[in-house]
Amino acid sequence: MLRARGRGARQQEPERVHRARLPLRRSLLGRLLAVSALVAACSVAATAWIAVQTTSGAIKQEQGQNLTADARIYDTLLEYAARNPTWDRVGATVRKLARESGRRVALTTQGRQPLADSATGETARALPPQASAVVDPLSVNTVLAARGADGQGTGADRIDPRAVGPFRLSAADSRALRRTADGKVACLNRAGIASDVVVGASGRPRVQIVGNDPERALGTRCDLAALDAPTRSERKALDALTELADACLKRQGREGVTLNNDLSWGDPAPVAVPGEPGALVPRPVPAPRDAPAEQAAPSVEMPELTGERDRAIASCVGTARSEQLSSYVASPALLFIGDEGGATLPGFDLSPANTARIAGAAALVLALTVGASVFAGARLVRPLHALTGAAQRMRDGEQPASVPVSGDDEVGRLAAAFNDMSAHRARLEEQRKAMVSDVAHELRTPLSNIRGWLEAAQDGLADPDPAFVSSLLEEAVLLQHIIDDLQDLAAADAGALRLHPEPVEVRELLGQVAAAHQARAENAGVTLAVTAPAPGPALSADPVRLRQAVGNLVSNAVRHTPEGGRVTLRAYVAERDASGPYAPGPNASEEGRGTAVAGGVTVVIEVTDTGSGIPAGDLPHVFDRFWRAEKSRSRRTGGSGLGLAIVRKLVEAHGGTVEATSTEGEGSTFALRLPGAGGRPAPDGMTTAF
Repeated sequence: MLRARGRGARQQEPERVHRARLPLRRSLLGRLLAVSALVAACSVAATAWIAVQTTSGAIKQEQGQNLTADARIYDTLLEYAARNPTWDRVGATVRKLARESGRRVALTTQGRQPLADSATGETARALPPQASAVVDPLSVNTVLAARGADGQGTGADRIDPRAVGPFRLSAADSRALRRTADGKVACLNRAGIASDVVVGASGRPRVQIVGNDPERALGTRCDLAALDAPTRSERKALDALTELADACLKRQGREGVTLNNDLSWGDPAPVAVPGEPGALVPRPVPAPRDAPAEQAAPSVEMPELTGERDRAIASCVGTARSEQLSSYVASPALLFIGDEGGATLPGFDLSPANTARIAGAAALVLALTVGASVFAGARLVRPLHALTGAAQRMRDGEQPASVPVSGDDEVGRLAAAFNDMSAHRARLEEQRKAMVSDVAHELRTPLSNIRGWLEAAQDGLADPDPAFVSSLLEEAVLLQHIIDDLQDLAAADAGALRLHPEPVEVRELLGQVAAAHQARAENAGVTLAVTAPAPGPALSADPVRLRQAVGNLVSNAVRHTPEGGRVTLRAYVAERDASGPYAPGPNASEEGRGTAVAGGVTVVIEVTDTGSGIPAGDLPHVFDRFWRAEKSRSRRTGGSGLGLAIVRKLVEAHGGTVEATSTEGEGSTFALRLPGAGGRPAPDGMTTAF
């Protein structure tokens, strides 16, 4: 009763273990959730901070803060570049602009070599990677230029109108034209038309009528056409520009063009001036946006020109102007505008609404992260729980069951490995039970024979004559043989099999084994032969254990070879493959597959018979313990079923492998592959005595 109660208590204990759950804070799921939440919170906070810091300055710049001051700085430096061929004396202008705007202004070449910087000494921090603008009078930033110069921008032409180059007038020409312009203004004033003299960037004066209505001057005798006549220097510059434009057109396969003073092309449309019969003068019109500054005076009104030729001419004229002015203006420079402290993109304070949005987005990301972590953690922990339950059931002695393999990830591979281990453990348990049964059977037979003969002698049914004693001795020797085999296997399994290696000449060893089995082979009518080169291959091995292994193979071969058959012992040297150690054959012992023969050569010992052979289905089991082809366990052919298992253990103790090949009805071949002299030592766990 007490024993049954104790057994029931032991059965309830595993159930309590199965129901026990680790606290969430100590479980893998809890730690996964904590780490995921921490990582998510840190990533959200870092992302929000970076987003605020990097986008605040960009938002401010796009909203136009400080854009007016920046445009004025840009326009001033653009004017300097248009009027000077180099940046050599721009330092004073840069410092003046910095004082007036209260900001840091710096100019560098396009290779970021400094040209001028308002910050000096310790305040001169490193410039940002992105420039505020590029100062190039031949390619004006239309956004900044449109906000500079009192809000008056430029047209479609990106060449600054202050870049006049060779069109700049000399002082003498400028004074002469100024006197003419003053006379025209006086004439218009006498006619009751208010007008002023305006001097352009090239130094050419022009008459500007108050109200900017040139039609009012047509009714007077004041001839304004005299101011439009080009000077010699202007004509020369215009001819050079025309040549550059013609060259561009010719490269496109087009005809040349004749440019007018206002850089238009084609014939002007003359109009009659009232009060002056027969006199024709061009009708003045405002200068186009793409004309240079010195041509800002009124010019002829041209008919509207369209078509591909006009577009090609316009493109070539623009290219020619850039090429002509390139040597008269400063090279492009990078402009950096920032705060005096060095910050180019100052931050700003978030509004409550934006703060709420960022907080909401962060909370959403955090919730999604936690949800995903819970889902992933549950999927991760579920197979671990299954593995834990299966391991506990195996510990309690229950029948092992496989766990489901969910995938090919780490947990899936762990489950697959556990299933393999469980199956291997089940096989070992079955082998253990079978071995106990086999050992009991093998010991019971000789013991039963001995007991039967002794009881018969005791009862007077048998006489203790020499034949009687000989029979008992035979059974005792068989019993001792089984016990010795079991002891050898136990020592090999425990790694305590002692070897005494010494140089062994294989041919001589095979001759000794053949001599020991010669009488038995002759009684069975079997021819026993040895084939080995002279001198035979040498190896380092325990001669006693090696003779035992080869002897077991020979005894087994003689036993299964019919009368008139042949058993051959053969030895030869096989070179080791250069790609690696020797790979065992398909029918090698299971443990032998993990044993690779090293060294320079491999010594192969083969025992071949012409017996009945081994069926293909039985061949993988020939090295199992207590395995015999005769399922009835009859001892008609002798043998305990341990001989081949001992051969395998002895060969593996020498660092070699054993394999079997057979053709049913023709015979079998057992091959021992051992490392040659100087090969690798015995595997770990085997004891070698010297």
